[in-house]
Amino acid sequence: MSEARDDSADALPSRRFEGREDFRQLVRAALACAAREGWRELILSDASFEEWPLGERAVTESLQAWAHSGRRMVLLAKRYDAMLRQHARFVQWRGTWSHIVTAVACPSADALDLPSAIWTPAWVMERRDIERSNGYCGSEADRRVQLRESLNAWLAQGTPGFPATTLGL
Repeated sequence: MSEARDDSADALPSRRFEGREDFRQLVRAALACAAREGWRELILSDASFEEWPLGERAVTESLQAWAHSGRRMVLLAKRYDAMLRQHARFVQWRGTWSHIVTAVACPSADALDLPSAIWTPAWVMERRDIERSNGYCGSEADRRVQLRESLNAWLAQGTPGFPATTLGL
């Protein structure tokens, strides 16, 4: 894990956030910044990703601009069924870029215990109160290290999930 800080994260806020729309806007801004600044690694974590704007055209355009050789994304969820139903553009993008996207499932996790977060080497965002979509975001090293340690613990418990292709019968 790199502790190097990318000053481009300064373009993203360091603050508490409140509400679903504030959360969704921060997801959009983070993925746009990742594309602009070429962040090498992203971890997206949520029990189901239901409230994330991953199916929006602008979000998948940001992800398309971000995706290059040498990049890596890890997805962590309890289940991916909501993502498959609600985020068709993201599902298609994930299939195209399956060589840089790893999806991990923790089906036995309590949905409220699994972090709802974005981690990057430069900036993090974490919802602490899922019902109200409240949490914090910022580039402080201690926040990044603490969240990464939590995510690593969950990833160690997980199994492969959300296959890049599905076989039809």
